[in-house]
Order: sequence, then structure tokens, then C-alpha cells
Amino acid sequence: MSPGEDAEAWIRTHVQPAGAIELVLARPWGTVLRVPVAGGVAWFKACAPIQEFEPRLTAALASRWPDRLPEVLAHNEEHGWLLLGDAGEPLGIGGDPAPWLDLLPRYAELQRDEAARADEHLAGGVPDRRLARFPALYEAMLAHALPLSSGELARLRAFTSRFVELCLELAARGIPETIQHDDLHGANIYRRDGRLRILDWGDSCVSHPFRTLYVTFEHLFLPRGDPWLARLRDAYLEPWGQPAELRETFALAERLGPFGHVFKSLPLLDTIPKPEQPQYLPDLAPTLADCAAAAG
Repeated sequence: MSPGEDAEAWIRTHVQPAGAIELVLARPWGTVLRVPVAGGVAWFKACAPIQEFEPRLTAALASRWPDRLPEVLAHNEEHGWLLLGDAGEPLGIGGDPAPWLDLLPRYAELQRDEAARADEHLAGGVPDRRLARFPALYEAMLAHALPLSSGELARLRAFTSRFVELCLELAARGIPETIQHDDLHGANIYRRDGRLRILDWGDSCVSHPFRTLYVTFEHLFLPRGDPWLARLRDAYLEPWGQPAELRETFALAERLGPFGHVFKSLPLLDTIPKPEQPQYLPDLAPTLADCAAAAG
């Protein structure tokens, strides 16, 4: 998708470019432009219809959590446009896990307090992936053409009733469902003046909050059993209560994590013309493999 001249004119009504506006990312679900400005850079994003809630959501969260999100210079809900101030440099995929000890509890505080606004987020177009919808989403996943072996598919079909039980068990633990970023990794975390901020809320949903760390841990590339994983888990759980009392709940949410990620990815894939879909399937394959393993 291309934002075109209208978008550039809109950008210029809010900032004065100090150089050429540059296309830096073009995907079926969104386009990002880099806008050089005096003293830094601004970022423009044009969201496809499937993620048109992102400007509204980002603006709302930034107004309440200005120390955790970038500055929103302007947004246009009708067109799905978002203009952000300079958030610094990305933390990066992998690397030192230490900065996450600071970020994860701050993100958890945001989730915890935004739970009271879950209905507001849903009304604003944020996708509904609450646990009550998971069984139907699971059935839809199985009806999709998936790049899995016949054995893996059979395992997932046989797991259906157990999957429903796990969803009910997790829901019964009483953690409120809330905004869930669903793409919380280092490429979406920026550091400026020593402060980490969370960008790119277009994959967000309303769901069980603990599922977030499935993506985070996958992109830290730490081996299973690494002590850092337990430290980061407990840092994240601290705002929710006593970490020792929440670890079983976290483990249950973690088991459902890859399924929720697939539930997000398949609708995005369906918006892409079929001839172009195969190029995106390799990104989905590891998550589907995790689903098959969780069903084993």
C-alpha cells in the first residue's frame, strides 16, 4: 500500500521536513515513511484496514502513558495515518536482556491499568482475542491451509478438547484481559535519553496479558532454561502480584502463547493476494511448529 501525495501533504501540515521524505518499509498491512525534521526525525505510518485501529490506540495510550510510548504528533483515524516524534534508536532483536528488566514491569503496569478500558479498546476496533473466543479461533485455524505435516495436523485436531480445557483453566485464574501488544520485541522498543518506549501497536488485541512474553522470549534467542528467562518473567509478573504465586498461571498462558500468535497472523495473511502469500509463510512456520509441540 502507498500513502501517496495526500499523506505527504498531511505530514507537512504537522511538521516541516528538513529533507526528502523516505520510504523505509512497505508491507501489505502498513507503510512507514521517515521524515527528517530539525533536530531529529518523525515517523509516518499508513495502516491498512485490518490495522486501522492503530492510530487511535496509540494516541490514546500515549496520552495516558507518555513515558512509555513515543510522542504522537498527529493521527487521522479516517485514513489510518499516524505521525510519531523521534523515539531514538531501536533496542534491537536479541542482544543484552538486561534492559527488559526495566521495560517489562512498566509494560505490565500499563496492561494492568488498561484492563478497565478493555471494552473501550474493543469499541475502538482493537481485535477481540479474549480467551472465550479462543476455541472458535482454534477451529478456524484448523480449517486454514497450514504448512504442517499430516502428523502435526492430526496432533492439533486431537488436541482440540484439551485446548478448550486449558482456555477455561486460564480464564478461571482471574487475571483480567486487557491490551496485549503481541509483537513486543527489540525492534519495536526504542531508547532515547535513557528511556525505553514501545512502538508499533498494530498487532495488538484484547486478550490475556501474560501471552505477551511468548514473542518477547522468542526474539531474545535465549536457550531454554537460561536463568534470564525466569528473571524476566518475575519482573513482568511483579505488578500483577506475588510472582511465586503467578508462575503456574504464566506457564499456562505461555503454553497458549503460540496459538494466540497464529490467531493474529492468519487474518493478516488472508488480506494478502494468494500469489504473494507463500513469501510470508516461512515467518509463520516456527510458530506453528511451537503449536504442534504444545499439543504433544
